[in-house]
Amino acid sequence: MKINLSSLMCLIDESEKQYSSLFFSLKNHVFNTSIQELNGTTNIVEDNKKDFDEELSEVNKLSDKISKLKSILYEKNNSFKLTDGRTIQSAIVENSNLRKLKDNLQALLNYRNLKQRVTEVNNSYFQIQEINYNQEEIKSRIQQLEERIRNTNFQISKLNSIEFEIHI
Repeated sequence: MKINLSSLMCLIDESEKQYSSLFFSLKNHVFNTSIQELNGTTNIVEDNKKDFDEELSEVNKLSDKISKLKSILYEKNNSFKLTDGRTIQSAIVENSNLRKLKDNLQALLNYRNLKQRVTEVNNSYFQIQEINYNQEEIKSRIQQLEERIRNTNFQISKLNSIEFEIHI
């Protein structure tokens, strides 16, 4: 079967949703229900054994399929390389860290200089707090990070469209 990484990720997502749905259905077939009369006779009202066994078998097959698909995804993410030589997986990890750095730098832009008057019993003065960094440099660094993240995402998306053969 020919597929690309984007389609593979969608297939994994769909399989995981199906797995969750099947497992939810499986939980509904855990019990058999019967009625036991006072004279000792038992009447089976609901026999879920067959449904449970079939769904459990499907859950196991689907679990194996998801594991196989994910291992293919991880293998491809570690073998496809961006133009700078990084693998997709290392670029994803780096982008994640760059986003955290960008968010933290963005938070620094919220600080403002502060001047407040302090009055004590026999003294009055201004307490001044000034930021000790250049906010324009921080903004510039944020823009550099955003550009780097965008470029990496673009390269990853190009690699995600490369087709390859898988056997499920």
